[in-house]
Amino acid sequence: SNHRSYFDIPVAYTTVPTLTSFIAKKEIARVPILRTWMRFLQCLFLDRNDIRQGFQTILKAIEQVKAGYSIFIAPEGTRNHGKDMLPFHEGSFKIAEKTGCAIIPVSINNADAVFENHMPWIRSARVVIEYGKPIYIKDLPKEQQKRIGSYVQGIIRDTLEKNSRLISE
Repeated sequence: SNHRSYFDIPVAYTTVPTLTSFIAKKEIARVPILRTWMRFLQCLFLDRNDIRQGFQTILKAIEQVKAGYSIFIAPEGTRNHGKDMLPFHEGSFKIAEKTGCAIIPVSINNADAVFENHMPWIRSARVVIEYGKPIYIKDLPKEQQKRIGSYVQGIIRDTLEKNSRLISE
């Protein structure tokens, strides 16, 4: 999915239909209540500065997919505070590539209105989340397979634009 808010994971968690694990930055593991909740969900914590540890996280995620979990990833790699999405990290798609599982594009509109737009207060806001059609990497033309990140990002971008009108209604 795109990533604009600390509330992306709680919003997504309330809407996923199956066992789902989330990949989060390792710094989240320092937040006591959140850390406990996320470990209970089998979430994986990624050290973005350690390539070897990142590889281990991907291997654990592959094991989880084989055990029946879905893995929820924000390929931007960090919360984006601008209007446009940050480039998607191609490595985020290695789990789907290695397991053959589907990639489900997820767009989350307006989650930043819950907290980030008026820190330190949490406010009620209309948030729109949409799950797209499954994408199987092996079914794509070779050129799209090579740039799977930008392909998925384009789908999410289009969905965000389409759903932006629902926020102001």
